[in-house]
Amino acid sequence: MQSGTAAPNGTGNGSLGVAQQRPDDLSFLHGFSFVEQVLLTLVVVAAVVGIRYLSRRWHSTHDHDGWQHLTVSGTVAVVTAVAIFLLVDLWDQVWELGQALQNFGGQETAGTVLIAGVVLGATYALTSFVGRAIQITATSAGGISDHQREVLYRLSQIFLYSVGILVVISLFTNLGSLLVGAGFLGIIVGMAARQTLGAVLAGFVLMFSRPFEIGDWVEFDEVEGVVTDIGIVNTRVQTFDGEIVNIPNDQVSANTIVNRTRKGRYRIEVEVGADYDDDPRDAAEVALDSVGELDEVLDVPSPQVVTKRFGDSAVVFGVRCWIDNPSKRRMWRARTAMIEAIYESFQAHGVKIPFPQRELMARNEAGGFRLRREGSRRDAPTGEDATGEE
Repeated sequence: MQSGTAAPNGTGNGSLGVAQQRPDDLSFLHGFSFVEQVLLTLVVVAAVVGIRYLSRRWHSTHDHDGWQHLTVSGTVAVVTAVAIFLLVDLWDQVWELGQALQNFGGQETAGTVLIAGVVLGATYALTSFVGRAIQITATSAGGISDHQREVLYRLSQIFLYSVGILVVISLFTNLGSLLVGAGFLGIIVGMAARQTLGAVLAGFVLMFSRPFEIGDWVEFDEVEGVVTDIGIVNTRVQTFDGEIVNIPNDQVSANTIVNRTRKGRYRIEVEVGADYDDDPRDAAEVALDSVGELDEVLDVPSPQVVTKRFGDSAVVFGVRCWIDNPSKRRMWRARTAMIEAIYESFQAHGVKIPFPQRELMARNEAGGFRLRREGSRRDAPTGEDATGEE
């Protein structure tokens, strides 16, 4: 009977392997007491935490190329893996871990799980490297904003993790049927949420075409304000009345976008009229001199005055000046200073800013212009009609 029960134990495949004999010399770190094991565990954990902390400090305080960052990240990952193995061996759990993997699905499944772990670890290391490379490229080139760099990193992260997860899933099941089901699901979701997907696609277009950035003074259709956030679905604008307006990105892309900040300067025009009795060239020169010394406007491009039209009561001039770092507040401050300076200068030089005027003229009539006296009847009878006689 003993030989009959020994054969299954000797030929067991691991799924029945609770009776397999545990080797005594499998552990490399043996012979330590419980207290020594605890102390060594604390030392290993402290070493790993310290190395990872120093690695983060090194990444954040030094400027190095991508390969150096990748080397340091890979070294930290290897050190962490070795530390985990040492802790497992220190507590004499190597054989138990192998048995757990075999009981999970045999040696083949254990190898598949190991490969999946390697793939996920490599994906994590690759995303970290890509993030460092994007940061270095954005810093050196200067053509990518912080917001675009973050979006690009997130997209790369999603792509790499998606590929890694698909590889891991392919190790355990057939991807053909899974992809067919995902295709039908994608069609259903796309039909049900095409407006949202359109806004999402428009959001990516806005992020990479860069018609505006956070903090820009913009105008969309009838909305004017400062951009406070550029999301995947909506763009948030704070108006100058303090209102927060969320605009879907597809509507932003479909309308005309006016960006008053992008060029770094903005032109202001103030219209003023001079009386027809004044010399228009003298009035234009007075207006130009009045704004030329203002601190609120730029010297280059220089201010200018143009004659725009003949008004009802005056010759209308356009006084044009430029401001830098344009904002609504700076624009109103400069416009106020221009109006005050022009008014004071016109007053000092005797240039009249006329009120609206109308000139009344009567047509020539036979017998002159007649005025009806107050109290007279409109249709007073004359002659015989006035006496009532026929």
